[in-house]
Amino acid sequence: MLSPTEKILFTLLVVISLTATYNTFGNMFKIILRGQGKLRFDNFGKRAWEGLMALATQGRIFRHRKISSLFHYGVAYGFIFYGLVNLIDVLEGLIPGFYFLEGTTIGGIYRLLADIFSVLVIIGVAYFLIRRFAANDPVLSVRENVKLDPKARKGGVWQDSLVVGMFILFHVGFRFTGASFAIAQHGSDPWQPFANLLANVWAGASPFALNFGFHASWWLALGLILFFLPYFPYTKHAHLFMGPFNFMTRPERTYLGQMQTLDFEDESIEQFGAATLFDLDQTSITDAFACIMCNRCQQVCPAYNTGKELSPAALEVNKRYYLRDNMNGFANGAAADTPLLDFAISESAVWACTTCGACVDICPVGNEPMIDIMHIRRDQVLMASAFPDELKGAFVGMERTGNPWQSTESRMEWTKPLDFPVPTVEENPDYDYLLWVGCAGAFNPESQETTRAVATILHEAGLNFAVLGDAEMCTGDSARRAGNEYLYYEMALGNIETLNAAGADKKRIVTSCPHCFTTIGKEYGELGGHYDVFHHTQLIADLVGKGKLKLNGKKLEKVTFHDPCYLGRHNGIVDAPRDALAKAGFTLLEMGRSGTDSFCCGAGGAQMWKEEEHGTEAVSLNRFAEAQKTGADTLAVGCPFCGTMMHDANREHGEAMQVKDVAQLIVDAM
Repeated sequence: MLSPTEKILFTLLVVISLTATYNTFGNMFKIILRGQGKLRFDNFGKRAWEGLMALATQGRIFRHRKISSLFHYGVAYGFIFYGLVNLIDVLEGLIPGFYFLEGTTIGGIYRLLADIFSVLVIIGVAYFLIRRFAANDPVLSVRENVKLDPKARKGGVWQDSLVVGMFILFHVGFRFTGASFAIAQHGSDPWQPFANLLANVWAGASPFALNFGFHASWWLALGLILFFLPYFPYTKHAHLFMGPFNFMTRPERTYLGQMQTLDFEDESIEQFGAATLFDLDQTSITDAFACIMCNRCQQVCPAYNTGKELSPAALEVNKRYYLRDNMNGFANGAAADTPLLDFAISESAVWACTTCGACVDICPVGNEPMIDIMHIRRDQVLMASAFPDELKGAFVGMERTGNPWQSTESRMEWTKPLDFPVPTVEENPDYDYLLWVGCAGAFNPESQETTRAVATILHEAGLNFAVLGDAEMCTGDSARRAGNEYLYYEMALGNIETLNAAGADKKRIVTSCPHCFTTIGKEYGELGGHYDVFHHTQLIADLVGKGKLKLNGKKLEKVTFHDPCYLGRHNGIVDAPRDALAKAGFTLLEMGRSGTDSFCCGAGGAQMWKEEEHGTEAVSLNRFAEAQKTGADTLAVGCPFCGTMMHDANREHGEAMQVKDVAQLIVDAM
């Protein structure tokens, strides 16, 4: 119980703290609202639940760094529970005779939880401080070739971690110590076993010393909260609430890395893509405040892992530091004139991204650095006409010949080696399945073999199918990932018109390309094209399951499957290809990084059409080496881009493995 003077002083500090907190938090949200678009609050109940679940699961952090995650759960849950502890401590200090449910079981359970969580938080924070400052865990550092804010490079991130860590440690530590002083004053409390142990240290102390210790601990514990609250938006500790807020307010996406389609009919739009900070969406600016600087995204990034200049973590850290340095100015309307390429990310890093989505998938606070990079690419292509020279050929090919290969051959050439006819929609207008061949499947010799295998499976299963033939054009996926949104837009509208004219909106579409699968099935909907699209491994698994394909089931060949990013991680399809291979009798040996945690082949994000950015190793070679380590004879793929990259890597390794699409392996087993 506080004295009258203490109550007045505490009330004054609360008013000052809350006023300052209102200003700093207000500045943070003013800055966020300067971004493009808007934060989403529709379907608020559902969104609030998503935010709550993100808080409860801590962004599913346990998938990686399991030991650190366990300590983080203890710290996070403890600090959240301390919201209640702090409130009750204030009430007990201000209200005469108020002791929270004293003498009741519920009150005892509360004290037990406070006791346990106090110890868990102290141990957890000590672990993280030792991990960063004593053990110097390498995953927490950023390579020198990556653009990183000079203040962050010189220890700013460490300083932020130290400030946050010491704040939590002392806040919880003083409160825990205060509980032990109270026990030493009033006698042992069976509900507080750890505080009882500490109370033994004060045995023999005078009543004055114990009372002083309790009051000092109370003031220090709550005083730290009052001093820290206004500083919250300037630290990474803001992730505690900005992470759930980020999950709650970000756009709904039909798949992991979906880009929002630009409105080229709106003549009032003067900027396409992001050149400066406030050209980014509000949710992208929220990302900067939510970032905990844990480097999990960097740890799974294929570009960073192969020595490129790209670190998705550094991108978010750079945004955070730029905001910190200009917080008051930006909140009051100051222009953010510095280009993102000057402070946030290097040009090489922008073009090193494979759009694999690993950074988005792994982030425990819902950040989407890949989306930022796509916005920057849009600006570079549409506004600055600055992009790698090699992409010009792909763009010209899509514009003039409808495919990035710039091929003028018929899209039906792949059918010639088959011993059965493949009808077009004109020849078979009553088809049930439309086989979307894709550019790779039509023009790339290795991918043509996959297309023939898929057609063979459809034929042998007795399915009524057809193809568009020369009416089919590139979906525009590579154009969109490269930042040429207008070219994507034009190609998408053309394909939607063709598909609807062919009645595909009332049929099923099957394709062997995860990029076509994603673009047609998940992105065309924004432009009015709604289709039922299946990846060929889904269809194969279904046909085998229904007994429509007869497999010998005796191949007994060791196979490892490389999950395409746009099939597994982006769309969550990981079981279908494995089911098909298992039913064909293949022995599946998994790579360490598989399923939604798969490592990229290196071709996504329009990398297929350009030279790989400078690094220490090719992404494809890194992945192929992992496949070899499984001891499998065959590397199975489910994407023409992945097939090309793995074939090239295999040749570089002296044909060390057999590389085949799942469809080819199924045909072999028929």
